[in-house]
Amino acid sequence: MASLLSLIPLICHVLIGLIKGYQRIISPFLGPRCRFYPTCSDYAIEALIKFGLLKGSGLTLKRVLKCHPLNPGGTDLVPPKPEDNLENTHDGSAT
Repeated sequence: MASLLSLIPLICHVLIGLIKGYQRIISPFLGPRCRFYPTCSDYAIEALIKFGLLKGSGLTLKRVLKCHPLNPGGTDLVPPKPEDNLENTHDGSAT
């Protein structure tokens, strides 16, 4: 079990590398197609970095499933981690 868990960061790095390869090699030939900002591939990279393999992949899948002609698109940012919300709401003043 421990050896499998130690592979998760490696799998994340491999997936991010594959996405960056897609961005550099395949995407330029396809032209801009994503209905969202950031693009689905940029979203995937950020989600994998921020949340790891399982949750990052789940968020990415949910996002890609929304990217279709019936959805108008728009801005759809990777959600903040709960601890990011705590840091941003604390203003440093004593109460």
